[in-house]
Amino acid sequence: MTVTGIDFVALQVRDPEKAAAFFETRLGLKRAPASPPGAVVFATEPIPFAVREPLPGVDLPERPGTGVALWLKAGDAQQLHDELQAAGVPIVSPPVDGPFGRTFSFAGPEGYVITIHDR
Repeated sequence: MTVTGIDFVALQVRDPEKAAAFFETRLGLKRAPASPPGAVVFATEPIPFAVREPLPGVDLPERPGTGVALWLKAGDAQQLHDELQAAGVPIVSPPVDGPFGRTFSFAGPEGYVITIHDR
């Protein structure tokens, strides 16, 4: 399975609505028609951008460099999940179907959480 590139960028924040208001009022971003629970997705192109609640287990520091969530697009998220799980890679959240297709997260190098989706 090959990852096809960066496809979604999100910042993990303590207060998604407050952060979204900043991006709306200060940068002029417009909200996308749909967002998953706990997140605000903006209608940015070519790569969607969002602010969202921290993933389970993330304790944001005072200056959250660790607050960046990296999403990568793959041709088949379930197949990649199965391959990573078989290789012993820690799965942070199991595959679910949502606005971005089949989606799951795993702990990558240094513990960075990387989310894979296939839509």
